[in-house]
Amino acid sequence: MFNKFTKSLNALTQFLDNSCQTKNLKHIKNLYGHLITTGSLCVAPYIHTKLIFLYTTSHTQETQLKTLTNCCKILNPNDPLPFNLLLSDFCKNGCPLYAVKILNFMHKNSVSLDTYALCSSLVASCCMKNVRFGEQIHTHVIKLGWLCSVFVGSALVDLYAKLSFLRDAARVFDEIPVRNTVCANALLSGFIEAKLWNQGVELIKEMPVLNLVYDRFTFSAMLRISAGLPAVEFGKEVHGLVIRRVYGDLESDVFMQSSLIEMYGKCGHVNQALRVFNMAGFRIGRNINRDIVLWTSMLGVFGRNGQFEEVIALFKEMLKEGMKPDGVAYVTVISACGHTGQVELGIEYFESMSRDFNINPSPEHYSCVVDLFCRAGQLDKAWKVVDELLTKGHGNYSISMWGALLSACEKNGILELGEVAAQEALKLEPQNVGIYMMLSNLYAKLGKWDEIKHLREIMKERQLKKDVGCSWIEITS
Repeated sequence: MFNKFTKSLNALTQFLDNSCQTKNLKHIKNLYGHLITTGSLCVAPYIHTKLIFLYTTSHTQETQLKTLTNCCKILNPNDPLPFNLLLSDFCKNGCPLYAVKILNFMHKNSVSLDTYALCSSLVASCCMKNVRFGEQIHTHVIKLGWLCSVFVGSALVDLYAKLSFLRDAARVFDEIPVRNTVCANALLSGFIEAKLWNQGVELIKEMPVLNLVYDRFTFSAMLRISAGLPAVEFGKEVHGLVIRRVYGDLESDVFMQSSLIEMYGKCGHVNQALRVFNMAGFRIGRNINRDIVLWTSMLGVFGRNGQFEEVIALFKEMLKEGMKPDGVAYVTVISACGHTGQVELGIEYFESMSRDFNINPSPEHYSCVVDLFCRAGQLDKAWKVVDELLTKGHGNYSISMWGALLSACEKNGILELGEVAAQEALKLEPQNVGIYMMLSNLYAKLGKWDEIKHLREIMKERQLKKDVGCSWIEITS
């Protein structure tokens, strides 16, 4: 009997999944009506909530919320399980607004709010980037006494951290009585995204005091901090910890290998990054295929450190191994062709994107092509690329493309085209001080002192100042 019931549930689930893919509302309505009239919905809450989800999202946008409210009225307000399942479905499928509507319905109809409902609601408010709604949920958490839940506490920290309210995230982290590694990692991620490296280091030091164990995410965050400072000695310590505490086989984790390559590369230790990359291609006495992430990371390391010939060589090796490049890899290699003066090779790579791998060029790729021509002194071809984009109205142009064109005009003393490039660049980023400085240098080269004075007045009016240059170095004893 149990096997028959399980089989029928599996059949219903498969039917619902197929209906979701085909968006067949008629079949969903018929099944919903049949299950209601036969009283079968109470047996399987998951099927009930799945039907409500499909029934709601299959309607037009104008009637979806009304449909959702009517469907929720059928549910038993004394049982929070179906509501929680609905909250989860809407959050997982990119419908946070409907998750919020479910929560409002639960609150108005006195449906019990447990940790599951509160966590899902916080996820929904994070997806909508609505910190005010999250603050309202935070109030409910305190009133209902759920701040003692490590899951709710982690969700609150994650909400504030992802929305860049780091003081609130840190305050919640300090207030919650039970903290775990997930909660600390959420706050650590917020510090890293805001480039608050020192706060991240302090939190890492505090974790052992709080009896929180470092996991893979924590180690990856440590490596990002090492790259951001940069502090290669700290990164080496983390590398050692990763090997000793977590991994018997580091080569099996592509994400951690990529983090190590990025860290060593940003700290200027290219050979060490290459060693990690080469180790990723050899394990237990046999060669293995390296992931595209590793190839792209190593290409980026060579590019950032000015080793452009190595970028091109590694890209060719990548193609020989049958690896399909991604858009990031093409940005790096086309840029390297520009720095080495290999215009024809750069154009060949640009054309191969769509021809061989069905990759549509992005604004960054067009910017690299423009820079490729500009560095070779072929401004007529660079302008031809830009003009074609403008004429076709593709919108595939960016600040970097206009910046490359302006830089070439500054170098070659071409006024009219340089002014056009500067005007278009400032339309995209009116506060970009670098554009003003390049245009000013162009005017100075041509003796246009009145224009320089006018530029300075504009910068003063917009309260723009040239950034003071600085550099970070790591001092070791």
